[in-house]
Amino acid sequence: MTKRIPVEVIFFVGLILMFFLDGSVSLVFSNELYAFPNAMVPYLTVLWLMLSMIFIDRSSLRIGLWAAVIGFIFDMYYTGLLGVFVFIFPLVIYLGRLIFETLPPNFFSSFLVYFIMITLVEGISCLANVVVGLVNISMTDFLVNILAPTLALNLVLFAILYFPIERLYQAFNR
Repeated sequence: MTKRIPVEVIFFVGLILMFFLDGSVSLVFSNELYAFPNAMVPYLTVLWLMLSMIFIDRSSLRIGLWAAVIGFIFDMYYTGLLGVFVFIFPLVIYLGRLIFETLPPNFFSSFLVYFIMITLVEGISCLANVVVGLVNISMTDFLVNILAPTLALNLVLFAILYFPIERLYQAFNR
């Protein structure tokens, strides 16, 4: 008799995996992703949180709480500026859930919600860095050199990973 793995375990393992893949992909492909003046930031953690929000029963897992926890760890491990992603990740998940509830649950509406979520994550994090004084960037440079390439990369990653992650959750939700 085989034991059934709870979907919560799959969520947690995937969240940790995507968290470390964020940094690994950034490191391995740093010459391509961060070629001056452009920057393409992979947000695989946000992708996992968003797809989990869609594919897991909302009552069984508190994704907003997990978003805050992984945001805190993300801040400590990657940015060194504590407090930015600990608020951004849960805020984006909350807003994404509100938007997604008004749309039909399919690939295209998920694509639209993810587009909005990545725009918010990158915009708010850049704004926080400007306020703190870590960066000095014009709105045009931000839109052209950071937001557009980041959106392109993350939307391609979304298109590649959406159906495999959907199948994974379907297999463990039964």
